Amino acid sequence: MHPSSTRRRTLPIALTATLVGGVVVLGPSAASAGGEPEDHGDHPRSVIFVNGDGMAAAHREAARLDQEGFDGQLAMDSLPVAGLQTTDARDPEDTVTDSAASASAWATGVKTYNGAISVDVDGNPLPVIGGEAQAAGLATGLVTTAQVTDASPAAFFSNSVDRSAQDDIARQYLEVTKPQVVLGGGEDWWLPAGDEGTYPPRTGDPEDPEVSRSTQGDLVARAQQLGYEYVSTPEEFAAAEGDQLLGLFANEEMFQQRPEGQGDSFDPVVPLADMTTRALEILSQDEDGFFLLVEEEAVDEMSHNNNGGRMLESMRSLDAAVEVARAFVAEHPDTLLVVTGDHECGGLTIEDVDPEDESGPGGTLPQDAAIAGTTESGEDGPFLVAGTGGSYDFALDWTTTGHTGAPTPVTAEGPGSEELTGYYPNTRLHEVVRDVLLG
Repeated sequence: MHPSSTRRRTLPIALTATLVGGVVVLGPSAASAGGEPEDHGDHPRSVIFVNGDGMAAAHREAARLDQEGFDGQLAMDSLPVAGLQTTDARDPEDTVTDSAASASAWATGVKTYNGAISVDVDGNPLPVIGGEAQAAGLATGLVTTAQVTDASPAAFFSNSVDRSAQDDIARQYLEVTKPQVVLGGGEDWWLPAGDEGTYPPRTGDPEDPEVSRSTQGDLVARAQQLGYEYVSTPEEFAAAEGDQLLGLFANEEMFQQRPEGQGDSFDPVVPLADMTTRALEILSQDEDGFFLLVEEEAVDEMSHNNNGGRMLESMRSLDAAVEVARAFVAEHPDTLLVVTGDHECGGLTIEDVDPEDESGPGGTLPQDAAIAGTTESGEDGPFLVAGTGGSYDFALDWTTTGHTGAPTPVTAEGPGSEELTGYYPNTRLHEVVRDVLLG
């Protein structure tokens, strides 16, 4: 398949929100129904939104040193516009956000509580940008190395008072918001108990045995009935030809998040860059434009485990996907590209390798040792600076295994990106994306 022409048409659809079964359903208003679409010329209609889950400034700088060295630049950092966003939630107990609340702020423009999927602080469902784009006639899709129904993608395409209801989130994808492309992990949430599909359960946390658990029936079969081509292996993915594509390439995440040397792995069977390429091939065929969410989840999960080596691997995966997006934007300049992180994870900083430097438990440097009274943190490394022939190295110092309230960088290019300079709340991204897609 080849991307279509760069021509874009706008469809001036006024949207009304209707509450059906606890879900906001968007449709054309009576004023716009049945009318001829008005041609708005070259108004931009496409957005590629890239989330490095858990990624903040130190993650990006560590990745730059690891991949490009002192004089190099990551693809995500070469975008011409840069800003900083604050990420605080509106949780009744916590100041620091989780992925659900932060992604909901992007998807709806409304701050909410941790664990919420695009509902307000009272649990009322809100219109989501993925659903609004689909209702306006644009193509939509998501690719992620997490479960496709995990908090960040879920916020753009569903509503739930609890992020853990991933099987119902999958049902909403099929019945309500209907993204054309859904690629990532999470097979367990689409298949009922007893049907383990392509990927058998992995050993791990006994409280999360990673077995099939859909209470909504066989959602893979339902997707196929609705016209989706379903693929679950690299070979099937390479051979896929449909313009509605559901691909589930792991039973849960497309990696194994663990502390270093304890069963950790990062080797997605289909790389994020390849999923991004295929999604753009399909979605760009819609002359009205598209919205695509791209997410690398392992940045967050490996940071939760203070696993610097795997975090850097996931950053390579993320930047490779950004390279794909940048190449697309170069040929389709009416597309807005945004690269950011939903929150910081790990309280990460970059230090020189110094045997005299204090560090807490959990690190891998030879001098690391438990210090009474310290938090669960420590130094990790050493890691070599690329292009220096081994003459320079650095350590990663983790201060927590949780999220922090540090602001996260936003880099962007394309129409509307000039609105993303400065320092602002994460809801600003919703305003800019929505204006490009629907303004």
